[in-house]
Amino acid sequence: MKPPKTTNSGNQKLVKVATCLYRSVAYNIYYGIYKRAGKQVKRSLKTTDKELAKRRLEQLREKVARLNTKRGSNILFDDLAKRWLEGTSSALKESTRQFRAGAIARLSRFFKGITIRSITKSQTEQWAAQRSKQVGARAFNIERETLIQVLNYAVREGLILDNPATVIPRRKQPRAQIVIPSKDQFRVMIAQMQADSRSAEAANFCEFLAYSGCRLGEATAAIWGDVNFDLRNFTVTGGEKGTKNHEARTVPLFPPLERLLLTMREAMPSPPSPTVRMFPIQSSKTAIGTACKKTGLPHFTHHSLRHFFCSNAIEAGADFKVIAGWLGHKDGGILVAKTYGHLRDEHSTMMAQRMTFDLAKPDTEPVNVVDVTSLFRAS
Repeated sequence: MKPPKTTNSGNQKLVKVATCLYRSVAYNIYYGIYKRAGKQVKRSLKTTDKELAKRRLEQLREKVARLNTKRGSNILFDDLAKRWLEGTSSALKESTRQFRAGAIARLSRFFKGITIRSITKSQTEQWAAQRSKQVGARAFNIERETLIQVLNYAVREGLILDNPATVIPRRKQPRAQIVIPSKDQFRVMIAQMQADSRSAEAANFCEFLAYSGCRLGEATAAIWGDVNFDLRNFTVTGGEKGTKNHEARTVPLFPPLERLLLTMREAMPSPPSPTVRMFPIQSSKTAIGTACKKTGLPHFTHHSLRHFFCSNAIEAGADFKVIAGWLGHKDGGILVAKTYGHLRDEHSTMMAQRMTFDLAKPDTEPVNVVDVTSLFRAS
């Protein structure tokens, strides 16, 4: 009886247990080793179970068989990344495409001149260690995700077997502090804008953001034809660029928003055409900054007004799922609950202080028993 065939891999001794299947003597882990097109293929099958190892060996052979060795040997990271971006651009918003293009440009500085096939796990870990010292968590995560998507594309195209960048952990991003204007602060800011003739249009624009919950791009794209005063609703389309999730939404014409739009329309010399934009400006950033500085308010932004809308909706008793629909979220209210849940808790605590209908004698007048009974019936 012949002794089992053995081979050495680094410091490990491997014993052949079946065709192309080897087991580590020291760790009992199985490896697949065979030749394809004159080159050795060796991979850990990451299991100590022989039957599972056999199945994974077959999967490995299928993956290797799909490799396009001629096509993939000379493709550089820069070239493949650009090709991937071109292929996905049609499904991306312009802002997202620009994010990805910027990430690719920065990744290409590190992987410049390196072929896709020669990128290893250790190289991607080197990139991560170096890049994490240079940028914040958000920028790092965008570049990491872009790198993984480019290399996933290489796997699908049969250029590489596995994605070497999946070993890079995502960095934890600190939760940004949400700055929400109070009702009084909002009134002061708008009043300051209205007092400056140069900021009158910006004041209307800020009120629209605060009363509609729209994102900046959605508000600048709004046209008068989006509003239906008869049905008391308006449609958020996002214009040519579309909304963030590429879907238009129809929401109620909230009372303060209806009053604002009616006032704006009445101030116009003639009824506006349905295709006319509601606001001729693209931003009120400067006007907001000036108003906040003059009045001593915190530094608010366009997005602060979207937060203002949400906080008021919560105080009005709207549930998270309804608010999510108004905002254009597709998660049924999960993000709203995560972002604004503390506001609901604060509002609930404040409302609880009004529940003073017990029989104890207050400092002023005693509670009338009849009144208490009516309170219970009303509830």
